Amino acid sequence: MASEKPAGEHTSVVCAEDEFIPYIPTGTVIPEFTAQAIILGVILAALFGTVMVYLGLKVGMTVSASIPAAVISMAILRGVLKRGTILENNIVQTIASAGEAAAAGVIFTIPAMFIWAFDPAFKNQIGRVSLSEIFMITLIGGIIGVFMMIPLRRYLIVTEHKTLPYPEGTACAEVLKAGETMGANAKLVVSGFCVAAVYRFLLGPCKLWNALPGWIYKKMNLSLTFDASPALLGVGFIIGAEVSAYMLAGGLLSWFVLIPAITYFGSSLQQALQPASTLISQMSPDQIWTNYIRYIGAGAVAMGGIISLAKSSPVIVKSVQLGFAEVFQVIKGEKFEKKRIEDDIPMPFVFFGCFVLVLLIAFLPQIPLGKLSLFRVVAALAAVVFGFFFTTVSSRVVGIVGSSSNPVSGMTIGTLLATSLIFRFAGWTGVQGMVASLVVGALVCIAIAIAGDTSQDLKTGFLVGATPKYQEYGLFIGVLSSAFFIALTVLFLCSTYRLGDPTVVKQELIAPQANLMAIIIPGILEGHLPWSLIFIGGFAAIVAELMGVPALPFAVGMYLPLELSTTVMMGGLVSWIITKSHKNCNKLKSALDRGLLIASGLIAGDAILGICKAVLDSRSVFLNEIFHIPYIPYNWFGLGMIIAVCIYLGYFSVREPKNVETKIDEIEDEE
Repeated sequence: MASEKPAGEHTSVVCAEDEFIPYIPTGTVIPEFTAQAIILGVILAALFGTVMVYLGLKVGMTVSASIPAAVISMAILRGVLKRGTILENNIVQTIASAGEAAAAGVIFTIPAMFIWAFDPAFKNQIGRVSLSEIFMITLIGGIIGVFMMIPLRRYLIVTEHKTLPYPEGTACAEVLKAGETMGANAKLVVSGFCVAAVYRFLLGPCKLWNALPGWIYKKMNLSLTFDASPALLGVGFIIGAEVSAYMLAGGLLSWFVLIPAITYFGSSLQQALQPASTLISQMSPDQIWTNYIRYIGAGAVAMGGIISLAKSSPVIVKSVQLGFAEVFQVIKGEKFEKKRIEDDIPMPFVFFGCFVLVLLIAFLPQIPLGKLSLFRVVAALAAVVFGFFFTTVSSRVVGIVGSSSNPVSGMTIGTLLATSLIFRFAGWTGVQGMVASLVVGALVCIAIAIAGDTSQDLKTGFLVGATPKYQEYGLFIGVLSSAFFIALTVLFLCSTYRLGDPTVVKQELIAPQANLMAIIIPGILEGHLPWSLIFIGGFAAIVAELMGVPALPFAVGMYLPLELSTTVMMGGLVSWIITKSHKNCNKLKSALDRGLLIASGLIAGDAILGICKAVLDSRSVFLNEIFHIPYIPYNWFGLGMIIAVCIYLGYFSVREPKNVETKIDEIEDEE
């Protein structure tokens, strides 16, 4: 996607073309990979991993842990222990965020095995999933994600620095820098954090108003909704109006064109149209999205990923060539020095690690791929090959739209489609083919989530001047330290709540992505998947690319629920208004920098309170019921509250602080 324009106006506002200088200069060496940073990171990785498993199974999504981990780290190291450097705080958030990312990959896939266990067609053939199996899948998938990202760092993070903003990574860097200076910048971050925290507290635990205000025009089945989330506003501000508009365009195509069209042409049908089991005339917009649009969106994301990979292939090849060149230098015994901020884990170690991973997947009995045979070897190769493909796509997607909007499940569906087709053509069907396809999908899904998280963390490190290899070590530690707790939590929750059991009237845990995976895999192997919908989405992405619209953000918008894209667009509009209202380059840059700090605080506050809400929900503590808090049902009120946050973001971005120097200048001008 080298031809894409910079994602977000504020990221490309440059008055003079200067060489990038990180916050901690190259020649400066300060404490970074220390014991206290590692221990705190490990504790937070286990905590975030456990909490995110519950949240993901409950609502089908997780929240990025990078910024919350950075804030907690600063509070403990700088606030309580009165020590700790910005690079130590960066290591803590790097390790901790790996737990959240690994959890996201697991909960989208592994629970499908529990769902199959209650399916009459497979009940006697699907065995109980063991703790060791979930642990090894989580661990190996996470390591694949870290390994695959290392060769791409120089291109995606360094070369494409001005093109790919990596919103969460950039926001996390601003949080770390604000915590270091503890001045006006810190006040902006803290103010955004407090606003988002209070807002999310009233919206979440207190349930004071509707979190998804929206309106439906039933005659056309047309739905317009908003996600009242300050974090999404912050993401929209960081990525800018242009990319936000691409996402919204994809969402409008799905929700304002495809859903009304399906309703109109399908309303006269007297029987259900597969893959749905309900008449179209009786479906709501959400039901049509679940049964039809998600397949179309998955096809669009897969095609967008292919287009993105094809356009990035020259630089990817160059990155791999540089990696092999480094290997040959090591073999020849040549010595070479790197700058501290360019020092990655050596490429020979990366290539050797990938080879070992293939062997582990193929021969380790804890990876449930059936008996040792060519089947296991093919599955192992598929996991690594698709892992490389989609981790590349994932790393670039999050660079444009952020981790919160990373279509992990969409890319996992693409993996399942390809893997299941390979197994089907090879004659490897039945329960063994199903389980093997899911295992490959789980490994790739975890790798995708970890790669997206890794790229955000490496962006943060690049901005603050961290040593890449220490961050990469930290990511390995984060995956290892959280894998056991993630596996234990998945096994406990799925078994306790009997996930997938049809006798349970109301499931406590829905696991929406895992339910979709449980449907798709048998559908491919048994030949009843709606391929027409997949191809419609693929060609829609091609048409968008031919019209000059980047296919990937457009496809992401098609796949995601509309309420995410509309709220992200609101944040993008704030940055657009600020850009258009400033003619002076320096004042514009200053306003956008202040907005970035506030947006960072909004993301941090929303994320931390989101995690707190998950903890309260897991303990069945509902503050609105305990304190009899009234609920305001009006949609306009919910929309008005998120607009109020937009006004706050815009106003304090353009409001220049009146410091002492400014007052002195004013006095001198008057004289």
